[in-house]
Amino acid sequence: MDPDAAHVRAQKRLVRPLRLTRIGMVAERFVHAFWPVWSILFAVATVVLLGLHETAPLEIAWIIALLALVGSIWFAIAGIRKFRWPSREEAMARLDATLPGNPIQALKDSQAIGTGDEASAAVWAAHLERMAGRAAGAKAVQPDLNLSRRDPFALRYVAATAIAVALLFGSLWHVATVGDVVTGGKVATTAAGPSWEGWIEPPAYTGKPSLYLNDIDGEGIAVPVGSRVTLRLYGEVGALSVDETVSARAGEEVVPASEPSQGFEINQSGRIAILGEGGKAWSIDVLADQPPIISLEGTAEMEANGRMSQPFRAQDDYGVVAGSGVIDLDLAAVERVYGLALAPEPRDPIELDLPMTIAGDRADFVETLVEDFSKHPWVGLPVTITLSAVDAAGQSGQSVPTEMVLPGRRFFEPLAAALIEQRRDLLWARGNGKRVAQVIRAVTHRPDDIIRDGSTFLPLRVALRRLEVGIAAPDGLSADVQEEVAEALWNIAVKIEEGDLSNALERLRRAQDRLSEAIRNGATDEEIAQLMDELREAMQEYMRQLAQQQDPDQQQQLSENTQEITGDQLQEMLDRLQQLMEEGRTAEAQQLLEQLRQMMENMQVTQGQQGQSGQSPGEQAMQGLAETLRDQQGLSDEAFRDLQEQFNPNRGQQGESGENEGRNGDMGRGQSHEGQNGQQPGGQQGQGGNQGRQAQDGQPGEGSLSERQGQLRQRLDSLRQNLPGAGTEQGDAARESLGDAGRAMDRAEDALENDDFAGAIDEQSRAMEAIREGMRNLGEAMAQEQQRQQGGQGQQTGQADGADQRDPLGRRAGTSGSFGTEENLLQGDDIYRRARELLDEIRRRSSDRERPELELDYLERLLDRF
Repeated sequence: MDPDAAHVRAQKRLVRPLRLTRIGMVAERFVHAFWPVWSILFAVATVVLLGLHETAPLEIAWIIALLALVGSIWFAIAGIRKFRWPSREEAMARLDATLPGNPIQALKDSQAIGTGDEASAAVWAAHLERMAGRAAGAKAVQPDLNLSRRDPFALRYVAATAIAVALLFGSLWHVATVGDVVTGGKVATTAAGPSWEGWIEPPAYTGKPSLYLNDIDGEGIAVPVGSRVTLRLYGEVGALSVDETVSARAGEEVVPASEPSQGFEINQSGRIAILGEGGKAWSIDVLADQPPIISLEGTAEMEANGRMSQPFRAQDDYGVVAGSGVIDLDLAAVERVYGLALAPEPRDPIELDLPMTIAGDRADFVETLVEDFSKHPWVGLPVTITLSAVDAAGQSGQSVPTEMVLPGRRFFEPLAAALIEQRRDLLWARGNGKRVAQVIRAVTHRPDDIIRDGSTFLPLRVALRRLEVGIAAPDGLSADVQEEVAEALWNIAVKIEEGDLSNALERLRRAQDRLSEAIRNGATDEEIAQLMDELREAMQEYMRQLAQQQDPDQQQQLSENTQEITGDQLQEMLDRLQQLMEEGRTAEAQQLLEQLRQMMENMQVTQGQQGQSGQSPGEQAMQGLAETLRDQQGLSDEAFRDLQEQFNPNRGQQGESGENEGRNGDMGRGQSHEGQNGQQPGGQQGQGGNQGRQAQDGQPGEGSLSERQGQLRQRLDSLRQNLPGAGTEQGDAARESLGDAGRAMDRAEDALENDDFAGAIDEQSRAMEAIREGMRNLGEAMAQEQQRQQGGQGQQTGQADGADQRDPLGRRAGTSGSFGTEENLLQGDDIYRRARELLDEIRRRSSDRERPELELDYLERLLDRF
């Protein structure tokens, strides 16, 4: 192998990368040596192209030019001294340094020893061949153009940016004036005589275009007030002057009429004139900016959920930019009776931001203010509402104060409405605290006669206790306690109004009561529609439960012994009821509602007489959970009694206070306790808050409250283990809810052992809520299981047996086992396809936010249910 041949091949392959590396070194050394020179040249070119030399004084222009010239020469000489043309060897050394093992230098080496040895020569030749291969893969080295160490302030980038701006916005015509500046002569425009330019720029918010005065003759010009006038006078100073009467300037604002550059705003109508050779004059008419106008459109509408919708209209010649509203109490119009007799505590007016239209012109638009004032203490009281609007010029306009009654959520449950009234009185003045406490204490004295939902009794008593403690404080009732109790009363009233009922009959009765109360109080059409929907849903649910609880033999016997009413007839009664209410015929509506109530009560009595058959496992579990819930409520009531006596031991013997009377009249036994006049096993009435009743039917026996809480926890575990519906979504959800209830009971037991009655009451409330949730899930699981069973039975019994099956309304069961139809409308997979189509349509409609609020609420309830 010839070493010279390997060296020759390597040299041929290095020609191109070596040439490119050398060129890069030239560029690198040139940039490092001369970057200050071209930076100065860029700066000078920027000044010339932008015409800055024309406006600068002659002395300043000469100084800048001299500094630029000296600096360029200095840096050019320094760059020439620093610059060295790279040699071929330097380029080859840089290229060789980038390769592993420096193969280019290795190819130049000679064999030092072993030249006569063939083996040594062969090794040396192989080495050269390997180095030649490495050298053949050489690539050009990129030059190092980084100047950050030499230019730490990035002056080169400043110069480059400046020249780019000059090229975009400057002009090459300014180069011609450089000679005039250098010689001290006048610019070319001087030789041509005086000239001028002028513009009128209306305010940006008007949207009107700028006017170029050079193209406008002397006719009248109409411009908005506040328009900006800019004038430029060229030529010898004094050859042209400005005369104007539109700015109304005075004092120091006035500039000499011959000032070359002038600017002012048009504030009044008048005249603008440029006096001198080639001048012009214009007559200016000012268009005044009118303040915005805003007013209410129609009366406020209250939705069923308590939100107020108040349309308003806003107008302005150029557009409204913002709006606000203020609602203040009309104290003179308030009827000062009962809790309103005291002087009200100072309360700031309600301030609102008005919605502005997003699309379209804001010069004239109609929008709707939507707010919910349900929790405000002024709800139901006379107020005044005043709207204001602001335009872009800062001018404001107000509407005429309008009297109205502040709308809010209406409560149809008498107890809920009473609590809301007491809440209003409490927020009206803290001096009403004692009176509110007396009213609440009177309400809770005989809870069974007034409070239908037992779960609200304990929170109401806690709120009462908090209010009484706040009143008895040395400083009186504080604002924090006032707000805390008011919030508690609101939550309790909402719970009473909306209810938490799993029993269909109770839900139906509640819907009927609310509708009856709405008829008496003159509810709005929206409220009537909402209550009618609630009544229809409650009635349908009640009829489904009746149908599920009756077997075919009982239904046949019921149809033979009672008069039937069809679903169509029932629907006609509901439609007739709604029509009477909408027409204002309240007496007839009340009579028809009472007939409907009696009919449903009779139907319930008949159903109750037939329910003597054996119970299914699900029904047994539901009954066991109901009993557990009642016992847990009783324990919670006793814990609350002990909490009261812990703070006030002088109230009387434990368990004998009449204020602690249970729902069924048993002293010290809680809302749901049944006993023999509060007697306990020891024979003494109500002795000791930690003594319980005897164990009956598997219920917790006597012992301390913590022991009875533990027994109740064991019973719940037994019910949870035997709960039906395993493997289904609802069944698993029921088990999870009961598990949460068990853990809350454990915590309540620990709290009772430590005499922490307040903590125990909180945990017992969580346990009761979890049990209710578990009962709801279990009911859904049982309903689904029964539907599947009915579907299977419908395939076996056929048409003959199905013809005799009727529900309490006299409707025959279809072949699929469901009531309310004479035939199957869909078969096979079409059932699921149709169900999917209906669900997709409901979702589509619920996503359309343009639909009425009532419809959206109804669609959301459908999605929550299905």
